[in-house]
Amino acid sequence: MSKRLENKAAIVTGSSSGIGRAIAIAFHREGAKVICADIRESSPKDEDASTPTHETILSDGGYAIFVKTDVTIAADIESLVQVAVQKAGRLDIMVNNAGVGLEADNPHPIWEFPEDMWDATININLKGAFLGCKYAAKQMMKQDPGANGDRGWIINMGSVLGQVAAANVASYCSSKHGINGITKVAALDCAPYRIHCNALCPSWVTTPLTKGIFAAAGDQLAALHPFRGLGTTDDVAKAAVFLASEDNSWMTGAMMVVDGGMTAQ
Repeated sequence: MSKRLENKAAIVTGSSSGIGRAIAIAFHREGAKVICADIRESSPKDEDASTPTHETILSDGGYAIFVKTDVTIAADIESLVQVAVQKAGRLDIMVNNAGVGLEADNPHPIWEFPEDMWDATININLKGAFLGCKYAAKQMMKQDPGANGDRGWIINMGSVLGQVAAANVASYCSSKHGINGITKVAALDCAPYRIHCNALCPSWVTTPLTKGIFAAAGDQLAALHPFRGLGTTDDVAKAAVFLASEDNSWMTGAMMVVDGGMTAQ
């Protein structure tokens, strides 16, 4: 039985833990060659990711490599794409997942919000996605199209906090609203070349970044979601597989919300 991402080459940034790790492993299970990118091979905050993601994929019989990458540095992203093409022959899928939520442990109202926290969040979450779109599209547009006529699939990691707002998280919320903008612009720029660009927008999902928050307010946060409470990284990864596959044939510039019904209220 054919797998949905058979022999496609996929970059996943922020792949060492959390949602990025789940997406990388899900892509592997659907037949993709996975290029894992992060600032380190494994996350000291993620007990479930003690074995690096690429090693987990290799031990399961898949193809994966790790490329140390700082998504805020253009030369790193350009080199990452070049490595993917050298190793896998082309780049079919780019997942701009790397991000931070610095307010999680240190929230501030707008009148007290630290400028350095703002700068760091915008630089990683938004500039990182911009650079990923830029260099992925530059590669994809010059590739031969696949059998269905498409040249590539770009996925930016958004959030429900790119659809609505929350108090005391100015930089995170602003960065995720910015993801919507860069996704729409990239989708329009890339449409003539048959390159998809969509955003994946999860709500509260259990990850190493959210464990501390859930310990303090998990029941309260779960109650925000009419359908099954808190989400899992696998819930998001399954949606990413669709967005990266040929099943996604006529969808671009969209914000795909995966939120247990939170924003339906």
